[in-house]
Amino acid sequence: TYTALVTPFRQGEIDYAALGKIIERQVEAGVDGVVPCGSTGESATLSHEEHERVIAFTIEKAESCSRADPRASTPMHPGPG
Repeated sequence: TYTALVTPFRQGEIDYAALGKIIERQVEAGVDGVVPCGSTGESATLSHEEHERVIAFTIEKAESCSRADPRASTPMHPGPG
């Protein structure tokens, strides 16, 4: 199972704290992968810089969650944007 992630916003800015919680929940649930910045992740409305930051954040967060739980192994699959 791969989960297409939404990109949460707060006051017009990407809400990285909320995104982190979304990623944590997916890793805890044992998904096979997550997909940031796909059509569900508002890729068409993100700048290239925001797109890259969301992908980098998602990879870092999922990897840190996976390291904290050795049973978890969640690959990253950036959306096609």
